[in-house]
Amino acid sequence: MTLLVHFIAAAVGTVAFALIFDVPPKYYALCAVIGGGGFLLIDVLMGLGLSQTEATFIGTMFVALASRVSAVWRKCPVTVFLIAGIIPLVPGGRVYWTAYYLVMRDMSQAFENGFLAIRVAIAIVLGIVLVLEIPNRLFHWKTTGKRN
Repeated sequence: MTLLVHFIAAAVGTVAFALIFDVPPKYYALCAVIGGGGFLLIDVLMGLGLSQTEATFIGTMFVALASRVSAVWRKCPVTVFLIAGIIPLVPGGRVYWTAYYLVMRDMSQAFENGFLAIRVAIAIVLGIVLVLEIPNRLFHWKTTGKRN
């Protein structure tokens, strides 16, 4: 039940940011599936024992890969799906708690939360870069099923 709630919340949040970023309405459903799916994957991987950084890296790779495939399928830029889909993965809560603990002068908690936020942000960047470096020709298929 919790995984379903997390998926729905991430999907709704993704669509909300798609609205802000002026994504055409015909792409909302795919954005929701990509963003919710990435967040769900992170939840499942953390439940299996992976760290938040490792799970976010893999979740980001899923979001970036799904965004590239969707962009080719729907014949639109990859950023339509990638920017909105990556939003649920951003460690905004960790940044908030870092600032909170700094104000409260609890430097050990501030450092812990800040360092985790930086690690997760780097994992997001590396996941996106890794998938976007895959040659474009691997994503374009002819109707016969062969690569271009």
